[in-house]
Amino acid sequence: MIRNGEVWTLHHGDHTIGRITIDDGDFPWLEGDFEPLPGFEEFKPLFDRSLELVHDHPEEWEAVYTQIESRLELHSADGPAAEFLLHIENDRAWFRWSDTPFD
Repeated sequence: MIRNGEVWTLHHGDHTIGRITIDDGDFPWLEGDFEPLPGFEEFKPLFDRSLELVHDHPEEWEAVYTQIESRLELHSADGPAAEFLLHIENDRAWFRWSDTPFD
């Protein structure tokens, strides 16, 4: 069960580059405040581009998102998610995750 106030972290290698404090959710999506940390600025353009493409250009979106998921990990308090789909816009983040890879 996910509780409001739970903190998820975004990692690049051994570095935590962002924090998401959960404050809402509509299964399977969770949503929260996003706090960028040093190192996130390298990935911000990918998240911005992903949002531009997600609805109207699925092939281009997939190529951009592959760069995100291949270089970053999303962690709960229990450790890294096996698979995740994360969107970040300004100070908000929303995502879905799984303990096993998506189909």
